[in-house]
Amino acid sequence: MTGLRPALSQLRLAIPVLLLDWAALGITIAVTPGLSAHTGWDVLLAAVLLAVAAALLRPLFAAFAARLGWAGVVAGWLLTQALLVYLALSAAPNIEVDGFWPAFWGSWIYSALVSAGMWVVTAGDNSAVLAHLLRTTRSSRREALRTTVPGVVIIQIDGLSAPLARWAIQAGNLPALTRWIRSGSHRLAEWHAQLPATTPASQAGLLHGASAHVPAFRWLEKETGRLVVTNHPRDAEYVERGFSDGRGLLADGGVSLSNVFSGDAPVSLLTMSTVAREGARRGPTREVSTYLVDPFGLTRSLVLTIGEMIKEVFQARRQRARDIEPRVHRSASYVALRGVTNVLLRDLNLTLIAEHMMRGAPVIYCDFVDYDEIAHHAGPTRAESLASLDGIDWVLGTLEQVAADTPRPYHFVVLSDHGQSQGATFLQRHGLTLEALVRRLMSGEDADVAGAPENEQWGRVRALLTEISGERQVVGRLTSSMLEAHEEPAEPAPAEDVDLVVVASGNLGMVYLARERRRLTVEEIEARHPNLLTGLVAHPGIGFVMVRSASRGAVVLGRDGVHHLADGRVDGTDPLAAFGPYAAADLARHDTLPHVGDIVLNSPLDTSTDEVAAFEELVGCHGGLGGWQTRPVLIHPAAWPAPDEIIGADAVHRQLVRWLEDLGQRTRPAPPVR
Repeated sequence: MTGLRPALSQLRLAIPVLLLDWAALGITIAVTPGLSAHTGWDVLLAAVLLAVAAALLRPLFAAFAARLGWAGVVAGWLLTQALLVYLALSAAPNIEVDGFWPAFWGSWIYSALVSAGMWVVTAGDNSAVLAHLLRTTRSSRREALRTTVPGVVIIQIDGLSAPLARWAIQAGNLPALTRWIRSGSHRLAEWHAQLPATTPASQAGLLHGASAHVPAFRWLEKETGRLVVTNHPRDAEYVERGFSDGRGLLADGGVSLSNVFSGDAPVSLLTMSTVAREGARRGPTREVSTYLVDPFGLTRSLVLTIGEMIKEVFQARRQRARDIEPRVHRSASYVALRGVTNVLLRDLNLTLIAEHMMRGAPVIYCDFVDYDEIAHHAGPTRAESLASLDGIDWVLGTLEQVAADTPRPYHFVVLSDHGQSQGATFLQRHGLTLEALVRRLMSGEDADVAGAPENEQWGRVRALLTEISGERQVVGRLTSSMLEAHEEPAEPAPAEDVDLVVVASGNLGMVYLARERRRLTVEEIEARHPNLLTGLVAHPGIGFVMVRSASRGAVVLGRDGVHHLADGRVDGTDPLAAFGPYAAADLARHDTLPHVGDIVLNSPLDTSTDEVAAFEELVGCHGGLGGWQTRPVLIHPAAWPAPDEIIGADAVHRQLVRWLEDLGQRTRPAPPVR
């Protein structure tokens, strides 16, 4: 049955694919100078010859390209299809080819037509992709040792809240997940993401049980003057080195794909904390080479990426035309970024997961950022954001079918790291940035204010470029230049030249009085800048402010009251009343984390709409308190026991470890709870 299934799948596609190839090759010959054919039957024969040549020669080209490193793979991508087209057209009777270059340019036209045509022909059907994955991973499947011990594939849908997941499943908009839940094979649960509700903090917890080491998406280490931005590979490596004990979630033969942190996986690809690590693999794997060289791989993804970019331009224009609010400007750089994250990286992740499933990896953890990226700019519940969820659900359905042919059975776990909350930004509502407000309130001083860079998802592209740029060849030098062009400053100006550092993680802000190498108390802040705290608390764009008192510990200040976190006492109106039952505990914990700002602040929550106001220019945000951002999802096999309430990413980590132990996938006990 294992061998029959892919054969039947390919046979079912053979006729429409051949007809599509025939049509695409005919159009290519008709529009490319230097190529000509006498009859359509001659073109059909050439299409058959091209298919045969591709089946026989492309695996050899891919293997050879992989031996040459990334430069060889890129050269293979540029030339392989052209060589195959040239050979097929030259061998076909009654077709004239005026040298190699007409075939080269024609191969690009042909590949684009086939990719677009396949998207139309197979829309909503993954059979072509499935057949491709089974074909390209055939050798891995043959070489793997078969076992009945189940493995686990953990898919992180970045930014998906449990309420939205529940609604989409109830509506039937996510066919694979809906089928799992309705059949009773899986259970949907909600867990609470503690402050800060960001990917780095949650992944430090999910993969290492160490969320307490990450106070925000970006922060200042006052002792060293280092501004840490976790979507920088060097910073991600630096942070993971500080908390890794070698026994992360993936330590026992696991695979980390497209994550911020590695989970101590021995195989780590496109992961922020490992791409720049000394000794990390720089060359492509055989299956990645096949993906890049095969026109059904990279070329198809690029064609669909361009389509995604065109779709983004239209959807952004439609938002403006219909005056949909809240909304933010969707820049040209975001148009490219959406195309890369929503198509190119998704396809590459799918290929890599399938490869390692065929190798029999015991546990695989992969982060898909498609939804999170679009929701930041379009809004968490907007149509284009929901459409990206459908794309990830399609990946799940495809992987489920891939698992029918893997050397070990696989269970699937789907989770998110946080949710997202919506709202007009602080700048849109009040006409100035948080940095500008803080400057204005500093007793009239002309203080220098340093703000951390805000583009979160460029880190995904940066990880890809960094991994490639480690190859010290032509491609390495080129991608290094690209990386430098998009790299943000790793540190602020020297501490003696900067009075203040203001950073934002969604609607969570932190303010550092940077001249001091330690965290200041509320008494010291008041003595230095008597208008600062009063002005922040009184401002309508600030929901509450947390500071540390020398005598009372952490206190939360609101316009009409104070919440003392040490003993729970509230004077006046509780500033945390609108933020839910976990707010006080989350802030008390956050106050104890290293490198927390001298001042921590959060936007207000509109209880009628559940909207917040990001201190970044993002209509969908996460990081602070309010709305769905602290309500991520956990979907797991229903037979696996789990508590009714899970508080924090570290608790999810412990639960995942217990499940792996029950399956026999942990060779040594997990480290003690921190």
